Amino acid sequence: MEVIGVHHAYSRREVLRGVDLRLEPGVLAGIVGENGAGKSTLLKILSGELAPDLGSVFHHGGFGYCPQAAVLNDALTVRQHLDYFKVAYGLTDLSRAEAVMEALQFSEYADERAGVLSGGTRQKLNLTLALMHDPQVLLLDEPYQGFDWEIYQRFWDLATWLRDDGRSVLVVSHLAYDAERLDVLWRLDGGVLHEQTTERAA
Repeated sequence: MEVIGVHHAYSRREVLRGVDLRLEPGVLAGIVGENGAGKSTLLKILSGELAPDLGSVFHHGGFGYCPQAAVLNDALTVRQHLDYFKVAYGLTDLSRAEAVMEALQFSEYADERAGVLSGGTRQKLNLTLALMHDPQVLLLDEPYQGFDWEIYQRFWDLATWLRDDGRSVLVVSHLAYDAERLDVLWRLDGGVLHEQTTERAA
């Protein structure tokens, strides 16, 4: 994925002032910034949900997008969500989804309606839907919110495995949790990305 000179403003408030970013295959990267810095706006632009005022975004291969707020139908079960997205993605089976569910330890919730799930379990489903079609690029907005410590660790194990399998993984958060796991870390400040040093990259 390559991002060149992206600008975006809400009325007269400019939140992105020329963002440049290149995400190579096999890289686990992070973007951090204060609340209101424009992180979610940037992710919406990267995913194609929002058009930039200026600049370009180029994707090479399919991508998965996990927004901060889970977009689920409370009347449908977990399994029904998976079946719906299976058709939408044109998949022949749910093997990838089942592997992610097993990794995140919520396979037993397959027949539960989304409306009765806890916040953390809803987020597990949100993440599974973003990963189930085996995308080349993963855009994850606060993907571990609501996770307990064990599942939080499992999330990072999963992200590392995806990176090692040649995927590009971008995690956006307001704090630099586990920055030592990242190959690249950017801070969004003043509408521009500034590269930070991580223990892994050092």
